[in-house]
Amino acid sequence: MTQSRYVKVKVHAGCKTAKTVRRAQNSFEVWVKAEAERGQANAAMLSVVARELEIEAKTMRIIKGAHSPAKIIEMIRHGD
Repeated sequence: MTQSRYVKVKVHAGCKTAKTVRRAQNSFEVWVKAEAERGQANAAMLSVVARELEIEAKTMRIIKGAHSPAKIIEMIRHGD
């Protein structure tokens, strides 16, 4: 059985310092050094959020907001 969970993320790309703030159980605000070019900021954000949630980044995908600072991320978990 496959279960999905969703997380809202607001990303600030091209920042001098990287940091993460958890706004709610399923909401983050992330500042990344990577620029918003060629998906670099998105990849950095996925890595940061995955680390915060203690999951693998490959189990996550952006389902809304790939070209926007406000994103919705789907986390897919495969169960037995």
